[in-house]
Amino acid sequence: MNSFYDFLNILILVGVIQGFITSILLWRLKTNSSANKILAWIILLISLTCLNIYFLETLKTKSTPWLIFEALFPMVVIMPIGPLIYFYVKALILHDFKISQINRRHFLTVILDLIPYLVTLTFIIGSILDVISVKNNYNWVGGVIDTYNIYVDIPRWLSLTIYSILSLKMISIYKKEEKNRDFLKWPHHFTIGFITFSVIWFFHLIPYIIPSLSNKLLVTVSWYPIYIPLIILVYWLGINGYIISFKIFKKTTNRKVLSEEEIQGTITTLEELMQNQRLYLNPTLKLNDVVSITRVPQKTISAVLNQHMGKTFNEYVNNFRIKEFKRRLLESNDNLTITGIAFECGFNSQATFQRTFKAMTNLTPKEFQQKQTKIK
Repeated sequence: MNSFYDFLNILILVGVIQGFITSILLWRLKTNSSANKILAWIILLISLTCLNIYFLETLKTKSTPWLIFEALFPMVVIMPIGPLIYFYVKALILHDFKISQINRRHFLTVILDLIPYLVTLTFIIGSILDVISVKNNYNWVGGVIDTYNIYVDIPRWLSLTIYSILSLKMISIYKKEEKNRDFLKWPHHFTIGFITFSVIWFFHLIPYIIPSLSNKLLVTVSWYPIYIPLIILVYWLGINGYIISFKIFKKTTNRKVLSEEEIQGTITTLEELMQNQRLYLNPTLKLNDVVSITRVPQKTISAVLNQHMGKTFNEYVNNFRIKEFKRRLLESNDNLTITGIAFECGFNSQATFQRTFKAMTNLTPKEFQQKQTKIK
């Protein structure tokens, strides 16, 4: 049995090493850098957690320096993973998405992971200053931290599960709206991977938080039912995430090369259609319609939008629709609703309008209206 556990520990260690390497590689990739950096953080946090269990299982006799390092260096940081899953999926779908100041509020729950380390640090500083008695309080502090570490897994599991479900819901919305759904395959598989892990974690968590079963569970199977699936996730995420990012990188390096004259001519033509002819007011406007009017090849328009303006055709058109919506909302004196104005500006779906407005302004339409009312 010991040799089997030794094999599992080696599997975990190799996965941790690969996780660290993959995180560095993803961080350095230029293409879709926002999504790659978020994935790098996910893999790094999981790898650190797995490294912690590797040390826990292999260093049965721990030296004082290691005990101090383990107590003070945060290796198990789980709470940010849930929000990172959601933002990674969002960055894959919306290529210009970046984690804003408002989005960072989702990471405030990391304090739940840091409380044991803050308590330990306070205890050590207090003992050095002779304010806290080590002899009288060491076992008590250790017992409090051990109990806390058991029950903090409940909000950790909830965070991972809720954000994974929200990610899956976001993907399903885009599946209904987008005709080309191939780009949603990896986000969907990625999210299903974490939902599967949350189910596995749930069946380990229930006996773990029950005092009469907790010790028996850890003596029998330890943490392996959780950390082996986690390390498999590290292998899977690293390989797939890097391969997909590399494929995108190859596509961008093999892209269509346009002359400066072609680029500027196409941009001018598109701007004229949108600003003067206001084609964006047509709710069924498609790229083929623009091609028919301008006689500019579809590949040229797509190349200019994607490579030189960093937008898809829908993003480009919706940008004009949002500007038109803001103008009409500020000038409106009638009883038109927000949705009514949005439809007049070329949107044909309330959900698409709400999502697009939020992505471009970091505000909901209602929040924008209230803000402008206050300014007036």
